[in-house]
Amino acid sequence: MRVEDISQESLFTITHLKTSVANDRPLRPIRALISQAMKRLNWLFDSICAEGGRRGLNH
Repeated sequence: MRVEDISQESLFTITHLKTSVANDRPLRPIRALISQAMKRLNWLFDSICAEGGRRGLNH
């Protein structure tokens, strides 16, 4: 016996972080600082990461 097919679309919501976090929150300037620091360290990450990315568990 099959049960009725009930859609639960309201279970999931998709929203952008920019609309969830107010402009005056202290996280915004901190995020900008971290982004700048990560860009400056990009050369280091490139030098320690494999050319093709991280190998999978089965390879």
